[in-house]
Amino acid sequence: MIPDGFYVADDSRATDVGARYAQALFDLAVEEKALDAVEADLVALKGLMSESEDLRRLVASPKFSAEDKAKGLVALAARAGFQRTTEKFLGLVAANRRTAALGDVIAAFQRLAADRRGLVSAHVITAIPLTDAQTRALTAALRQALGKEPQIDAVVDPSILGGLKVRVGSRLYDASLKSKLDTLKFALKRA
Repeated sequence: MIPDGFYVADDSRATDVGARYAQALFDLAVEEKALDAVEADLVALKGLMSESEDLRRLVASPKFSAEDKAKGLVALAARAGFQRTTEKFLGLVAANRRTAALGDVIAAFQRLAADRRGLVSAHVITAIPLTDAQTRALTAALRQALGKEPQIDAVVDPSILGGLKVRVGSRLYDASLKSKLDTLKFALKRA
């Protein structure tokens, strides 16, 4: 059931590369009984990537060779105290020239881990930070709509102007003011 006022888009073009690499790492982490530790490493890496422009440049720029990317990521993993599995995985991703997909790999891995725990991952974008009461209300609404316990990853993006966007898997529930204004603008152009 989709709450009133939400626009639903199916974005099944989500990266297959990220999903494949995430599945391989997930299977290995489960086999090695290191799922929680590897997930914690990836969450830490995601945080480091969001904080460091240099790290984002290393990961995304084609100017760095695969070897340089591998050295940088493995050194970062060692310094951060990541699991050996995570460290080797980062080296493999760099060697295969797939570092640009690391954000997608992390997101897909988190979805797999959440699903294994009976949770559903919900990526929420709001124009301003949610209050505790709003977060609780959103969690309750998502729990009712999805039939599972939501694990909310909230991000602030002022460009949506107001409202919110919620991505669960490949589905996007869009109740942003920007989207509604764009729809109105399109309708006025057609009139």
